[in-house]
Formats: sequence, structure tokens, C-alpha cells
Amino acid sequence: MSELDQRVTGFALWHLSVPVSARRDHGIGSVEHAVDLVVLRLTSEGGVKGYGEASPWVVFTGSAEATFAALDRYMRPLVLGRRVGDHASIMADVQVAVAHCTEAKAALDTALFDLRARIAGVPVWALLGGRFRDRIPLSCSIANPDFDKDLQLMSRLSEDGVRIIKLKTGFKDHAFDIMRLERLRQDFADFEIRVDYNQGLHQDVALACVRDVAQFQPTFIEQPVKAHLRDLMARIRDSIDVPLLADESVFGPEDMLQAMGQGLADGVSIKIMKSGGLTRAQTVARMAHAGGWSAYGGDMFESGLAHLAGAHMIAATPEITLGCEFYQASYFLTDDILANPFPVEDGKVVVPDSPGLGVDVNPLALERFSVNRAGLAA
Repeated sequence: MSELDQRVTGFALWHLSVPVSARRDHGIGSVEHAVDLVVLRLTSEGGVKGYGEASPWVVFTGSAEATFAALDRYMRPLVLGRRVGDHASIMADVQVAVAHCTEAKAALDTALFDLRARIAGVPVWALLGGRFRDRIPLSCSIANPDFDKDLQLMSRLSEDGVRIIKLKTGFKDHAFDIMRLERLRQDFADFEIRVDYNQGLHQDVALACVRDVAQFQPTFIEQPVKAHLRDLMARIRDSIDVPLLADESVFGPEDMLQAMGQGLADGVSIKIMKSGGLTRAQTVARMAHAGGWSAYGGDMFESGLAHLAGAHMIAATPEITLGCEFYQASYFLTDDILANPFPVEDGKVVVPDSPGLGVDVNPLALERFSVNRAGLAA
């Protein structure tokens, strides 16, 4: 029997609440105290285990409770007893079995890739087309309403070799955003600055605010208005000489096709959580590239486990050229759930060479942060 003919015999879930080190404000909401994650573990009949993570946010993609239920109730029956090698067929089935729930689908896709790669003895990037890059420039978001604390973080980033930041804007007033841009340009002139509104601007003032920010010449300005205001996005894009990027306006390939047709941006944030998996994220990136758009590796409020999935995806996707934002495990969570630190050196994510995702999950962390679980007896 081929190793990929092994059946999936275990489907275990944990809903985790992982503490964070500070408050973070975004245009559509805030995060403090802890983040909710859902971890999936698949086990093959040969005893090999593969892990995946869902990192939802209630104001963006949905709740952890909905993600847990989607995996436990609707996806579990479509996975247990199936062959490990039937990865594509399984994902096609779950795509139509439950609407939306892209984070749940991303967790399952990741766990299947991890399981297959561990069985084959190769890194996940080898199953995604092969490695194009082994280092990914790291960006860290600046989003604390207490700007003095963010200045302390900037000093730490500088010492660590990180040289890209993304300033979260639109959660207070315009003067606060301009003040921070001025200070960052003055005190940290060697940093590349990006700007992200997370839909935070009201449509009546959006154009004027974005034009002001564009004078600072950030690398790009991301999603200034609500996702459905697509005509306004296109108008803003045509009014500034800085690239405009879409995030909440583009989830998967279906949205990407529409966004390119409407000319609403110059680039896109690629997130496996909103795309619904690693291969769908690659598809979005390739569509963007074909349409002359840029792309970078965005994130949710993830642990190192989801960061690893994103790193393998970007490593195998030449079309993603603007680095990644996989900073939470190192600079936001008080504790990660990996057995070893998420690999970052000199401001770059190091893509693992070990089989599967490359770093093991710490089972003690799953127990420590668990608020709900299912299928552990299997």
C-alpha cells in the first residue's frame, strides 16, 4: 500500500485563547487580552500527525466558535476515513459543504499538507511547487493606541534587524495618524513604512485623508474604506501616486477577478485565512501578478503554526514580492504554541527545511490555552 493510501483516522480540535502582550487597534476593531485560535490535528492510520490553524477575527472573517463548529460538525465527516492522498478531493468537498468559514478551510488544507509532507519526508513548500526563496522580509504592524509603547517596540525591531513596519491608521483621528507618520519618518528614517486603514475611513473624508498620507510616500496604502465601497476604492486609486492595496475587498480568487476588472487597487494582501487555504492563496497571487498587481503575505492574529503555513506558501510563490507580516508569534503573543520559536533572523523569516511545516506544536501549550476541544480520543 502506498503511504498516501493511508486513511485519516484522527481529527482532533482545540479552541485556544492565547494571551497577548498589548492592545492593538485597527480601523474595524481592537484586540486586547487574548486572541482566539482553533488548532486541528489530523492523524493517519500509520500514526503520522499533521497540524493546521484557523485564526479568525469576528469583525473580519468570523468567530472561533463558528470555525470550530464548521470543522467539527461539517468537515470532520468528509475527512475521516479518506485517503491522505485525496487532498484535492477533500478540499473540493468541504468547499461546497459549508459556506464561507475560510479560516476553517485554511486549517484543514494546512493540516493535510503537513500530514502529506511528513509522510513523504519533505517540507510543505515542496508540495506547493518547490522553493523559490528561503528568506522572507518581515514587516511588523504598529497599532498600539499608546504611541509611546509603539516607539519602544520600534527600538526593539531596530535592534532585531527588522526594517519594515505597517502603520495602522484610521482608528483615532487624522491628526494622530499624521503625528505618528511624522515622528516615524524623523526618528526611524531607515525603516520602510506602509500604511493600513483596515476600512477605517468614512467615505466622506477618505479621499482627503489618503491624499495627506500619500505625501509621506509610504510603500503602499491599504484598504482605506469599507470593502463594499469598490467605486470609491477605484477613485482613490486614481487620485494618488502611491500604490493602493486591497485587503478586505479581496478574499479568494472569485473576488480577485472582480477587483481587477473594476481597477480598485494596485496590489493585494494574500492571507491563507481569507483565501481558504494555501493553494487558493497561491491562485490569488498568480492572478494578481498576471494583472500587473503586487502582492504581499498578510496575516490575521496568528500563532507560529499559521505563520509556518504562510511561510511555506510564500516560499513557493514567486509572485508574492513584498514580504510578510508574520510577526505575532515574536512580537505580540505572550507565548506561542510551537515547541521551538518561530524562525526569524535579522528581520527575515527563515523558511524551514524539515519535513512538514518544519516545527512541532507544543502539546502542553494546547492544554494550557484550551477553552474547548473535540475528538481527542480518536
